[in-house]
Amino acid sequence: MLMGIDVGGTKCAVTIADGEGAVKEKRRFDTDGDAGKAIENILTAADELARIAEEKYGGKGALRAFGVSCGGPLDEKKGLILSPPNLPGWDNVPVVGLVSERLGIPGGLRNDANACAMAEYMFGAGKGAESLVFLTFGTGLGAGIIAGGKLISGFSGNAGELGHIRLSRFGPVGYGKAGSFEGFCSGGGLRQLAESVAAEARGGGRRVAWDGTYDPKTVQEFAESGDRDAVRVYNICGAMLGRGLAIVIDMLNPERIIIGSIFARAAHLLEPEMYRVLKEEALGISLDDCRILPAGLGESIGDAAAIAVAKEKEDESYAG
Repeated sequence: MLMGIDVGGTKCAVTIADGEGAVKEKRRFDTDGDAGKAIENILTAADELARIAEEKYGGKGALRAFGVSCGGPLDEKKGLILSPPNLPGWDNVPVVGLVSERLGIPGGLRNDANACAMAEYMFGAGKGAESLVFLTFGTGLGAGIIAGGKLISGFSGNAGELGHIRLSRFGPVGYGKAGSFEGFCSGGGLRQLAESVAAEARGGGRRVAWDGTYDPKTVQEFAESGDRDAVRVYNICGAMLGRGLAIVIDMLNPERIIIGSIFARAAHLLEPEMYRVLKEEALGISLDDCRILPAGLGESIGDAAAIAVAKEKEDESYAG
């Protein structure tokens, strides 16, 4: 059995699962504003699930490893959470050391985008692939890269920050950079695009049907009903997604690109322009070799991501 700890800005979840990622037990709770209290809640849940693992799933030693998935910045080698913007007060928290000391088993920590890439590779749409790139396409645009069956972390654990790539001199702001990949292809980016299209319409003496309500879900609903302004928002986003993916394909030649969250819900709106631009921009032979897929794990990806980190740590322990 494996334990996963998914640390989010509003919720934490502690799970135990088998080696195929099937969750058997789960405890979920609010991420308290006080880091110390939140860590204590994690440790209490870990204790409880460790006992359940022994009682119901194999006796003493049934729980073999744990994994922690959390937004960065992190020090993955030292197992430290380093003040992520969505976790105020989590300053140099030695989460891996604390849990390992409590449970007496090995554990690891991964950036959530990297952990999600591992989860899709092990249990989801990337199963059976040798190489893949995973893009979160949610609040922001995080990414994880797997090549030759191994996660590419980089020297300091910051490889795969594809959202920081600048696609245009001007455009929505993401990653603190106007015209970035994240600026065009994220929830925040879609909101900015919607505001821009609405402002353009007002400049021409008319109002868009959804003026004043710029959240991606609302704009998507209008686009699906054929509203031309809403369709334009998704066309712009799809075109820039294609441009960003062309860079990824030309550089990495992945077997699969797996995209989560908003893409999984709105692929039918994004794909026409995405593929049009990909055919113009990407190296043809590499594009032909690459399958672009929505994430396969859906709403369970957070739990699966933490379990994937645990499985990685278990494999390392056996190899060592």
